Formats: sequence, structure tokens, C-alpha cells
Amino acid sequence: MSASPDKEYVTIIAKRSAKNENSPRFETCRAQPVLLQFAGVFMDEINHSGSLPGMRRDLEFFPVQHRGEQLILVKDHLGLVQEGKALPLPLFHMLSLFDGNRTMVDLQTLLMRQGGGILVGSEEIRGLLERLDQSFLLDSKRFRKAKAKIVDDFAREPLRVCSHGGKGYPDRPDKLRNRLDEILSSGSPLKHQDNIRAIVSPHIDLSVGRKEYAKAYNSLKGASPTRIVILGIGHRMADRLFCLTDKDFQTPLGIAPTDKSAVKKLRTGAPKAVSEDDFAHRSEHSIEFQVLFLQHLFPENPFTIVPILCGSIPSCVQQYRRSAYLESAGPFTDIIRSMLQEEGERTLLVAGVDFSHIGPKFGHRQDAAVMETQAANHDRSLLDSLCRLDAEAFWAESAGVEDRYNVCGFSALACLLEVLPSCRGEVLGYECWHEEQTRSAVSFASMVFRDRDQRSEVGGLRS
Repeated sequence: MSASPDKEYVTIIAKRSAKNENSPRFETCRAQPVLLQFAGVFMDEINHSGSLPGMRRDLEFFPVQHRGEQLILVKDHLGLVQEGKALPLPLFHMLSLFDGNRTMVDLQTLLMRQGGGILVGSEEIRGLLERLDQSFLLDSKRFRKAKAKIVDDFAREPLRVCSHGGKGYPDRPDKLRNRLDEILSSGSPLKHQDNIRAIVSPHIDLSVGRKEYAKAYNSLKGASPTRIVILGIGHRMADRLFCLTDKDFQTPLGIAPTDKSAVKKLRTGAPKAVSEDDFAHRSEHSIEFQVLFLQHLFPENPFTIVPILCGSIPSCVQQYRRSAYLESAGPFTDIIRSMLQEEGERTLLVAGVDFSHIGPKFGHRQDAAVMETQAANHDRSLLDSLCRLDAEAFWAESAGVEDRYNVCGFSALACLLEVLPSCRGEVLGYECWHEEQTRSAVSFASMVFRDRDQRSEVGGLRS
């Protein structure tokens, strides 16, 4: 049995089809086998620790079919792994065996069992490790050094520069304004726009979610917020419940200034719930997409933003219950709640979230088409709880299915439920988008929340 598969890495270059920019077509090129010299630092790491380096836990892997072959597409938010790199299935299975705990003997024993008693030599395994490390697929010293430089470089940046310009949307101001106008024209303004406290908008690809983006942001036409608290999703956050940044957001439409005093108040008032750095904001799109629409809607209305990424709740609290969440998040949500009521500020809350993520791309064995009905029922139960501001029912619905449908917006919506004043919610729209290539799907919705007392003007958005 050979430790290195017959096929080397495959690089997939995804190109947008002229007819449908959301349907990629793939081209492949195969790297020629290369004999690599073992790096001294890498070999020292193996020898001194006893355990072999593990695969990186911050990578995303997506199964794709290409020319009849099953491949695993690798996505790296740091940009160290070459964009479009895919692994043949045997190589991916081999990579998954490197868990950071196994020694050389452990791995040889495991491979011998799987290979019917054939011994795999240590030099062969080291050669594979070196190739994986050269591609930044392992959590090695080489990777950690490269990551540390990226983190330090971002920390020194005065601005949070847009990460998806030219990829997720046009990077030229005129073309971007035209694109946003096209999206907003696909929906109509609400008949009743008074006393809007919050909206829920998607963060999926702008073209995919255009109808729901339009419904959410058309509801704000005529409003004049002075401050906008934006709840996004930190898709790779696992250490803390929230991540803040006091960097201003730069997009092709200009700079959206951050309310630095509000950020400081949150950071100092709830330090245990907030990440120590702001690196999660570097390449996260869930807030960036909302900023585009807000800048486009209010070009003459100066406003500040409070950008908050919400992390994975299960990785941060011991029990998946609202009470456990509030033990950690309570001081943070209390501060946001008080911000929404501050006199002299017209504060709007925006949540950029998606709902269920189903199918093989998201870890399910079943195709999305098989799961869609159950996932939609789950989403509707969550939406109903949101409309009623019933946080207990919201948590119970998610816990009841053990988050089987991967609702990535759950943490931001859980925060929203704790901070809104007495409101009534309304679902404006709900959709589910299917990605045929991966047999997977993502659902998303648009909502608006208004004061229950329509006569109230406290903290309202009208100037």
C-alpha cells in the first residue's frame, strides 16, 4: 500500500458562466510530482514532539464532482492554500488521518490495518507530510509562522478594507451602484415603514439573495439612522461569542466609520465574551454585504456602525441552552440593549444571516432535495419565534433538532432576541437556493421589526 496516492493535487479554477454567475464551471490542471527536500525545521518538529502535525482545522472542504471524479475542494480564508486547489478523495482521506496526536508508529499501524498488513515506510509518510506542509494544509510551524504574519499585518491596518470587492460584487463605484439599484428594484418599499427597529437580511451571494436583500433594505427607505449595530456571523470563530473591531469599513462606496466609543464600551464591559483581537473581521463577508446596502441607501445621511461578529455558541458554552448562553453573553447583550434606547441616537439593528445549510457540502449524507421539507419547517418555526420575540421557543426549536440543519445565523439571531425592545416581527420573504454541483442548499429570509406602540418615537429612525 502506498501512502501517497497515485494522483497529485488538483487545482480547480472556478470560472463564472456568462449566463449564470452563480454556476461555476471547472477547469483542472495537475501538478507534476516533485521530489522535495525535507525542511530541517519541519523534521525537528516531528522528532521533538513525537506526534505528527495535524491537518488545519480552519480550512473548509467541499465535495465536488469533476469529469466523473470525486474531488474535495479546499477553501482557505487566509489565502495560504492556492485558490481553487482540490484534493483527490484518497489524498483527502490520508490528510484526515493527521489529527495532531498520532505518532509515526501510530499512523503506520493504522495504515497497515487498512492496507491488509502491508507496512508503509516512515520515509514515505514523511514525504507526504512535506508535500502537505508545502501546500499549507497542516498545522505546522511553517503554517503558524505564515499565519502570525497575516494576523500582525491586519492588526496594523487602520481600515478594514473590503475583502469581496471584485469577487462578490463590482469593485468600481459606478458599477456597484448600478448592481445595488438593480437588486433593490426587484422589490417594492413597504407600505408601513414607521418605527422600524431592526431588519434581518441575508448574507448569501448578492445575486442569489437579491429578492430578500431588496425586501429587507427597501423597508428602510425614508429612514435616517445615526448609528447602525450590525450583527454578522463569524463563520470561523470558535474561541469567543463575539468579535469586535474599531476599524472603519472601506468599500468602493467610501468609508463607513465605526462608533469607536460604542465598541470600547462593549469590549470593556464584557471582556470574557469578546475575542482578544479583530482578525475574524478580515475576510468575513456577512457584515461587509450589509455595509454596501447601507452606504447606498443613506449616501447623504452620516451614520456610524457597530460591527459585531457572532461566533459558534456550542464551542463557547458548555450547555446548549439559553440560560447558559446568557451567563456568558448577558453583559454584552445588556450593553447593546441600552444602546438601542439611548436618547440622541437613532439606532438601527441589522442582522446579516442565512438559515439552513443542508446537503453533502455541509456534512450531510443525504442530498438537500431529500432534506428540504424538514429544514424549511425548522426555519419557519424559528421565524415564528422571532416574530413573537420568543427566545425560549427559538432555543427549544434549535435544541430539539440538535442544530441538524446548520442554521449559521442562529448566534446572531439569539443575540437579536436578547437586545430588541418590545417589538413585533414580520417575515417579508423566505427562499431556498440549490447548488446542483454539490447537491446542497442554503435557505435565507428577510424580516422587519417594528415598535409595538406605533405612537412611540423614542429611539425611532425618523429624523
